[in-house]
Amino acid sequence: MHDLDGMLALEIKKEMADRYFGSRRRIEEDSREYNQHLREAYRQLEDEVGFDLIRLYILLGRESLIHDFFRLTGMRDQVFLDTYLLGSPTIRKRLFKGQFVHGLTRRSRFHHLFFDIYERLRQGVAIYGATLKRLVEEGMALTGEVEQFHRSNDLGTMMGFLRRLDGGAMHGEGPMRGHLAPQRDSALAEKMQLPVPVAAETHLPAIPSLPDVRACKVKLRELVDTAFDTQGKPEVGEYGR
Repeated sequence: MHDLDGMLALEIKKEMADRYFGSRRRIEEDSREYNQHLREAYRQLEDEVGFDLIRLYILLGRESLIHDFFRLTGMRDQVFLDTYLLGSPTIRKRLFKGQFVHGLTRRSRFHHLFFDIYERLRQGVAIYGATLKRLVEEGMALTGEVEQFHRSNDLGTMMGFLRRLDGGAMHGEGPMRGHLAPQRDSALAEKMQLPVPVAAETHLPAIPSLPDVRACKVKLRELVDTAFDTQGKPEVGEYGR
């Protein structure tokens, strides 16, 4: 009879451990995948949004004009704006190397370059926005998995049950040991807590969709003209050389 009880207790413990660690392993794998998605999204932000934003900042030249650009386009945050970038010839050459430049006059080339980059940026922001939305939903789903796991796997309760299953009270556990066991269980449960995933919106900036250029082209052209004249009518074809 004791052998049967022991085998049954062993089977129950194995099933509990398999369920606990199996669920935990799946969530940990999901968390690693989610964190990888966050890193990939940040690279996407740099490649498809950041570099073109900096190119526009350099073309506008002055912070006052950049803030006018923000007001015209509805951008709320100064994403990737660093005054050092505006005056660095090395960064400017690297960023504009290979950029397609067209137009008959210096002014038209400056305008075409600005609006070509703006349109590419607008598309990049839309793609990045879809990625961020997906990651917000993925993070919320993962948070739900973590919370459900802890509700279904109260480690303190599980440890107490396993001790009772082993007949701990029948094997000389004194009052002090019985008093300390729940404290140890609580400490272990806290140590084994799965971390709640970082929210995507706290790790990645939200960038509002940029308006179609037709909705603000007149104002943007005035802004670009001001930038062109302020910078002494530069030849943009030289930016990438």
